Amino acid sequence: MQLRRGALWAGLALLGLVDTARAEGSGERAAPPGPPPIVPPAAASSAPAAAASPLNVHAGMDVAGYADSDHVFVFTPIVTGRVEDPTAGWSVDGSYLVDVVSAASVDIVATASKQYTEVRHAGTLGASYQPRSLGGSVNASVSREPDYLSWTAGGAVNGDLADKNATLLFGFNYGHDVAGRTDTPFSVFSRSLDSAGLKAGGTLVLDRRTIASGVLDAIFESGDPSKPYRYVPLFAPGTSVPEGASVDLVARLRVAARPLEQLPLTRQRYAVDLRIAHRFGTTSTLRLDERLYDDSWALLASSTDARYLVDVGRRWEVGPHLRFHGQKAVDFWKRAYTVGPGSSYPALRTGDRELGPLIGVTEGLSVRWKLGPEAHRTAWVLGWDVNLIETFYLDDIYLTDRLSTVTGLSLEAEL
Repeated sequence: MQLRRGALWAGLALLGLVDTARAEGSGERAAPPGPPPIVPPAAASSAPAAAASPLNVHAGMDVAGYADSDHVFVFTPIVTGRVEDPTAGWSVDGSYLVDVVSAASVDIVATASKQYTEVRHAGTLGASYQPRSLGGSVNASVSREPDYLSWTAGGAVNGDLADKNATLLFGFNYGHDVAGRTDTPFSVFSRSLDSAGLKAGGTLVLDRRTIASGVLDAIFESGDPSKPYRYVPLFAPGTSVPEGASVDLVARLRVAARPLEQLPLTRQRYAVDLRIAHRFGTTSTLRLDERLYDDSWALLASSTDARYLVDVGRRWEVGPHLRFHGQKAVDFWKRAYTVGPGSSYPALRTGDRELGPLIGVTEGLSVRWKLGPEAHRTAWVLGWDVNLIETFYLDDIYLTDRLSTVTGLSLEAEL
């Protein structure tokens, strides 16, 4: 099912294991927009530089786990790799992940469904070439689960200016998603969604220790993003349904009709990401991110993210992570939808609380241990991240808040 996949992608984005733009284009377009991945910025190292090599080979293994108070659990192993030739200006990279989801959330209980376990496979492949000041890149990704297929492809051109103190980027991508039902061929039942995205951004070196960047995204979607399993309870006019009402109370108050979710068939998304990273001497790094989001469904959101990493000795980096996310609801959001004249259904209806008003607060900690030899300590890096996320739903039937944890263990190597 695709009921709670958005929680996983948001969690992995927090750990920097997936790209947020990909998460928003992976079938989780209803999920609230999040910040860019929080991979710490490169920091000056007091270690001597490694000997030059014609090829740089990077490999990584990550294991991420997600759990929340709504009985959703996710286990995700990930492998990544990159080969690059800095002299020739080319690189090739790829990743593969598997996530196993086990869920018995209130939404599943409300539909009288049993706990389910599902496996999803996803892979990415990219390449870039920049022999001089002008370059380009291409990328592709695919995600497959029993009832969902998603793929995207795109490219970008970028150029260096002012002696490489400024970089401009322009990109385009296209995605196609098909949602169905488990054990039912897409030829029998499916819903498709197409998206086209434009990206423009730039990075500016402000001084030897400070880098600033900004990215503008515009995504245009066409198709039906409604979830095939999400049923929306309806109520008689005048029925009072309190926030956080139990499944049993909703079952007693609602009318017999319970139609499937129906979302608008088009959506235009716009976002701006701003980032600044600063290195304080040789001891610490601060990174600040701000993301502003708006779309044609009137969902407005802001995400503020801060990470501070401190060098502890020559081999350790430790630091806190804070994030605040707030959003208003889409314009067709209602806590309790009512039947119309002649028992007609509302034309637009949703049970996705991630489209309602909410506030999210994240507190986290990152630890990096440089295991490489003294001449090149970052040749091997063991990392651990943990984030505690509390989300407050301001106008939902079943939940008023959700507490979740995202934990990641990673091993990175330069071979």
